[in-house]
Amino acid sequence: MSKVIVGMSGGVDSAVTAYLLKIAGYDVIGVTLKIWTAANGEESRCCEITDAQAVAAQLDIPYYAVNCMSDFKKHVTDPFVEDYLCGITPSPCVGCNRKIKWDKMLEVADSMGAEYIATGHYAHIVKKENGRLAVKTADHASKDQTYMLYRLSQEQLARTLMPLGKLSKDEVRDIARKVGLKVAEKHDSMELCFIPDGNYADYIEEYAGDRVPPEGNFVSETGEILGRHKGIIHYTIGQRKGLGIAFGHPMFVKEIRPETNEVVLSEEDALFTKEVVCNDLNFQSIEDIKIGEKLECKAKVRYRHNAQKAVIERVDSDKVKITFEEPVRAATPGQSAVFYDEEGCAIGGGVIVK
Repeated sequence: MSKVIVGMSGGVDSAVTAYLLKIAGYDVIGVTLKIWTAANGEESRCCEITDAQAVAAQLDIPYYAVNCMSDFKKHVTDPFVEDYLCGITPSPCVGCNRKIKWDKMLEVADSMGAEYIATGHYAHIVKKENGRLAVKTADHASKDQTYMLYRLSQEQLARTLMPLGKLSKDEVRDIARKVGLKVAEKHDSMELCFIPDGNYADYIEEYAGDRVPPEGNFVSETGEILGRHKGIIHYTIGQRKGLGIAFGHPMFVKEIRPETNEVVLSEEDALFTKEVVCNDLNFQSIEDIKIGEKLECKAKVRYRHNAQKAVIERVDSDKVKITFEEPVRAATPGQSAVFYDEEGCAIGGGVIVK
């Protein structure tokens, strides 16, 4: 039997992952990475140890909790706050997956002599004809999580199992009910694990203190002052609600300018663009593309964005330009753009800079 370390968050997806691997004949060990705890002692939805431990007991598998809080602060919460202070809207789960979940899980696997790690992500891992590994979109598009996984390395993918790629959420819950798992009806969390109430600004203000940018001006695309904003940490590209200013017609955040402490407002049409530039690249299904080389693909600029036809072109040593066939709305600096081939496999992706 191959030994596998299953990352157990305390939720139904990771519980069913552990169950499916056990009945498939793997020697399963449950592990929770303790990454964050609130000041009141509340656990993150990514590391609810009590529920994970209870599931492991039900499945009769060994279980361990591993403290990763200092690494999580270094690689996730510190950069998250710094990005917001600079007017950037980050995707912390993307970085967490590679730097925390996979790196730490593989450390645990090595220490326990396990060949594989496994997670409850809705995705497939496939081997392409060129021999490279890539995440492939889940069979049920509504749950596909490949956007969050594009930064995984070839070494990480080679040692990862994802048994939920063919299943819908309803099917996963049905399995949990039939087995009698205590977390079968547990609700999914839609917020960041370290900001469970979804109030990013309060978290950043508490975290950064007097480094938080002050109030400033709302301006038009031509520089006309339109009013006052509460501070750039309160806004992100494409935002309409919560501006605190009325115009008699819808206005949206088009740009955040930390150097002048301005938030640019526009009508919705101005949010659309055909060109997006990314850096901090990672490739999966291919090794790379050369400067000047172009590649047809589908690309998405946020987690809930449907991938659109596009061409990516390497423009320098660490940037690609994405040219979309049709304009995309509110491409946001700090978010990731992910590129897919015709089979739904991740070619790679990068962080939007422009």
